[in-house]
Amino acid sequence: MTQDQIILFTLFAAVFGMLLWGRFRYDLVAFSALMIAVVLGVVDSKNAFEGFGPPATMIVALVLVVSAGLVRSGAVLLITRTLVDASRSLGAHITLMGLIGGVLSAFMNNVAALALLMPVDIQTARKAGRNPGLSLMPLSFATILGGMATLIGTPPNIIIASIRQESLGAPFGMFDFAPVGGIAAIAGLAFVALVGWRMIPARDDSALKPEDLSHYIAELTVPAGSKQIGKRLAELQGTADKSDVAMLGMIRDGARVYGQARNVALQAGDALVLEATPDALDEFRSTLGLLVADSTRHELLHADGEGVEIIEVVVPNDSRLNGRSAQTVGLAWRQRSVLLGISRQGKKITAQLRKTELRAGDILLLLVPRDTAAHVVEWLGVLPLADRGLAVTENSKVWLAIGLFGGAVAAASFGLIYLPVALGLVVVAYVLAKIVPLSELYTHIEWPVVVLLGSMIPLGAALETSGGTELIAGALVSLTGGLPAWAVLTVLMIVTMTLSDVLNNTATTIVAAPVGIQMAQTLDVSPDPFLMAVAVAASSAFLTPIGHKNNTLILGPGGYSFGDYWRMGLPLEIIVVAVSIPAILVFWPL
Repeated sequence: MTQDQIILFTLFAAVFGMLLWGRFRYDLVAFSALMIAVVLGVVDSKNAFEGFGPPATMIVALVLVVSAGLVRSGAVLLITRTLVDASRSLGAHITLMGLIGGVLSAFMNNVAALALLMPVDIQTARKAGRNPGLSLMPLSFATILGGMATLIGTPPNIIIASIRQESLGAPFGMFDFAPVGGIAAIAGLAFVALVGWRMIPARDDSALKPEDLSHYIAELTVPAGSKQIGKRLAELQGTADKSDVAMLGMIRDGARVYGQARNVALQAGDALVLEATPDALDEFRSTLGLLVADSTRHELLHADGEGVEIIEVVVPNDSRLNGRSAQTVGLAWRQRSVLLGISRQGKKITAQLRKTELRAGDILLLLVPRDTAAHVVEWLGVLPLADRGLAVTENSKVWLAIGLFGGAVAAASFGLIYLPVALGLVVVAYVLAKIVPLSELYTHIEWPVVVLLGSMIPLGAALETSGGTELIAGALVSLTGGLPAWAVLTVLMIVTMTLSDVLNNTATTIVAAPVGIQMAQTLDVSPDPFLMAVAVAASSAFLTPIGHKNNTLILGPGGYSFGDYWRMGLPLEIIVVAVSIPAILVFWPL
């Protein structure tokens, strides 16, 4: 081995070791390795930051922004609220959520797809009275599997396409991964839905406790022209149950309606009195097309056209709200804000919310114009709670968001426009349409992943130019000497899959893809089957909670231990290999 090869192998070994240790964040580890490589001269200083420019890096960033836009617009809620039902059996629920997760993750980042569906799954488990750990792992695996089917579904596919363009002159298209990745995903989803979930050990201590979620007493207003006008309150009970909202009554002309309120026909301006968590409240509001306030306060809230944000605050003794109501302090006309809900340690609230005298210790749910939260908090003298990522769904723009994204995917699929450009245009359109606020544009990008990609790409390129990948490929070919090409392909897939179980799938792909190309060249066969094998294998991280971010996300909420994953993950990986190799040989012949 040359000196450069020794240095690079040592750096990669150190990076992988640090990633396994988990003491330091993966982006810091990767960037440190890049800087050391530059100092030692194995990466040219002129090429040190080229990894931040390739399409792969931009696509990952843009997909995350687009995913956030689809959430804020209500596109995902539109799907889940019409399909998810807590009354279904566990097996039926896992099957349905797996299908939804698989389809969503094919067209958006699979981490984002899980982040969208995990709260829905937990809420459904709570409604059904079962442990969320029984369904979260199948959901995680389903979103990982679904991402294999398209170019944008998972970062390894994006990286593979980029490497193919650099090495062979043309990238993979949007649906080039579908024949192999799709078949693997279908087989995997079938196993997870029918058999796999039964292998998960039950854990009583992971059940979601009622006190883990804050419930608010809130009001939602029936606007003029609403489809709910003329309906009885009792007719909305089904929607309320599905959203996990308790309907306590209604307010008309500023006064509570008692007695037979559930049988009174709704009118424009009526306010429904509810008890719910913030997310459940937003789902109920979005589903029925209700407003958070009367028309006057609603117009004040949205006067600047920049949208709104939701915050949770606590009323201390020295707050100007202590002993006064939101109406008394002029919350609406002074700060253009709305008191959406009050949480008062389970105590009953009978007055209209904005007329309710607030007390020290009350937890308030406030809607404020975007970028004014700090000012409102300071003016009120309240204490903000930790940000839980609460957002107000802009359901009026749901079809615009879906149409823009669908159009971009279609245009890229037919080769009318370059995919990064298409996604970039969607992001611009989302910002202009205020689906994604400009102030939040960069907060949705997972910068550690971008830094990881930007750092590992130059290191991978240096390993290839130094002859390191050729050396690895030669060693694997020697180990499989005399075996047919399909057997060598299988070995590459198993080795890549094993690495992906313990390392970041991005780093695994950057190392394994050039190795696959070198092995194909050594065997004098097409490199495409080897790239496809790496793409599927790098995404198949099912044995540990550290192999894929989705598995890490469910670790706490599901109450899992490190050793729980392999029970379902090992047979799933065997199935993926068993169906992928024949599919590769058929659709991407050697």
